[in-house]
Amino acid sequence: MGNRISVSRKIFNVFKKTKKPPPIETLFRLPSPLPSWPAGGGFASGIIDLGGLEVCQVSTFAKVWATQEGGPDNLGATFFEPSSLPDGFFMLGCYSQPNNKRLFGWVLAGKDATNDPSGGALRPPTDYTLVWSSESLKIKQDGVGYIWLPTPPDGYKAVGHVITTSPEKPALDKIRCVRSDFTDSNENDAWIWGPGKDVSANGISIYSSRPRNRGVQAVGVPTGTFVAENNGASLDLPCLKNANVNQNSMPNQDQIKALVQAYSPHIYFHPDEDYFPSSVAWFFENGALLYTKGEESNPVPIDPTGSNLPQGGANDDAYWIDLPIDSAAKERVKKGDLADAYAYLHVKPMFGGTFTDIAIWLFYPFNGPARAKVEFFNISLGKIGEHVGDWEHVTLRISNFNGELKSMYFSQHSKGVWADASDLEFVNGNKPVAYSSLHGHASYPKQGLVLQGNGSIGIRNDSGKGKSFMDTGAKFLVVDAAYLGPMYVEPPWLNYARKWGPKISYSIEDEIRKVEKVLPGKLKSAFEKAVNSLPREVLGEEGPTGPKMKDSWIGDERS
Repeated sequence: MGNRISVSRKIFNVFKKTKKPPPIETLFRLPSPLPSWPAGGGFASGIIDLGGLEVCQVSTFAKVWATQEGGPDNLGATFFEPSSLPDGFFMLGCYSQPNNKRLFGWVLAGKDATNDPSGGALRPPTDYTLVWSSESLKIKQDGVGYIWLPTPPDGYKAVGHVITTSPEKPALDKIRCVRSDFTDSNENDAWIWGPGKDVSANGISIYSSRPRNRGVQAVGVPTGTFVAENNGASLDLPCLKNANVNQNSMPNQDQIKALVQAYSPHIYFHPDEDYFPSSVAWFFENGALLYTKGEESNPVPIDPTGSNLPQGGANDDAYWIDLPIDSAAKERVKKGDLADAYAYLHVKPMFGGTFTDIAIWLFYPFNGPARAKVEFFNISLGKIGEHVGDWEHVTLRISNFNGELKSMYFSQHSKGVWADASDLEFVNGNKPVAYSSLHGHASYPKQGLVLQGNGSIGIRNDSGKGKSFMDTGAKFLVVDAAYLGPMYVEPPWLNYARKWGPKISYSIEDEIRKVEKVLPGKLKSAFEKAVNSLPREVLGEEGPTGPKMKDSWIGDERS
């Protein structure tokens, strides 16, 4: 018996010492293979012409150097160079990502298509500058890493770094610099790595990057390469620029339908949800009323298409929409009609037309009351958070090189978060999942509690997988894809610029005082401060404007 115990303890100790490999050692792929997209145009053709500079998206990498400490979750980061480049294409920079994520990235490779030997789109560097090395770093690492900045010829710019494990300068032919007129302003995005557990520690910080100017008219194109910031000084590497004014790489009508079929998200509602989405037409047909300032006693019914809504103008409080006057009808409309709900799609170019954003908008007739967590107390906030006409959305970001879903945006009241495809949950193949928060309808990539506020005090955003869900691809309407011209007709309600609900009709201060009555004295002021710091969208002070009035309609999503 004694021998058995001894052997068992040895086995236990072996398992105890065995470390789970970091996620980056696993390659992420979408659950199902990409479909064969309908033919037409340059969408998913593999190469995009930026007006004399052809680029392709490379997702095959050769590992160069790694560290097992620092960065997000203190798991380190790994550095790669692209491999298996197509004939005629050259590396523009190396790739890096934190070790706390599965490997799922890309960089652009470039090919000169100007047919100009004296002033082509690409040139080799004339030299290299050593930006940083890990020689003196006392953390776990695979040898020594060296980060180099190419020295570009006159009239050209480096758009990426080279990573090596040798103190000798890389070969000049290893990378290409880009002619200046093919570049645009860049900015740091997500933190990838630094030797310390915080961003500013120990000199070097590695970031992903994105174009500084983003939106449907912006021409900046991300390279996918990393940016090194040494001792707080950014090396200011630019991104690329699409000098080609056409939108040939964007999906056509058939390709849009195929993308929706492939990636339409499933929206799951909390088991206790009371207020569901509906179609806009259902909302109008079931008694929604248009009010005019100065004529409040004479509201008018709204046509199912919204044809009698005022068009254009500004959010000037001259008009607003409200629920039916009849109490029974009002309560019924508040609940929405999930069976009748539509997803309203806005398809737009992003990053100079190298990506397609599909914003998927849902309309809720009513946003329910909020709940708060105040340390150990969970409290109903009465009318706080309630408002009529709730618009929420998620956005799919799809590569126009191959039609692959790369990331998804989850709107959360006044802002939101981006999640890489590798961090998403999927059902039915490649359809991502979003969780709608209880009553507030903010979207999250994972179910659970997200607290919006300060520390242990704030508004509860509870989400969970109830029996009710919406497949956004089952009933959808493309309301705008402006790059295709008059292919899609905008419904009149889309150009209604005023509020979809009335201004607040109760005192937030009174509601706060009601809550404070059940709180211990020391928590009262902390609770009031936390609530007053929240955006108006959370507090429900007034009805929101429609999708086309949001900054993200022509710009990028706020995160």
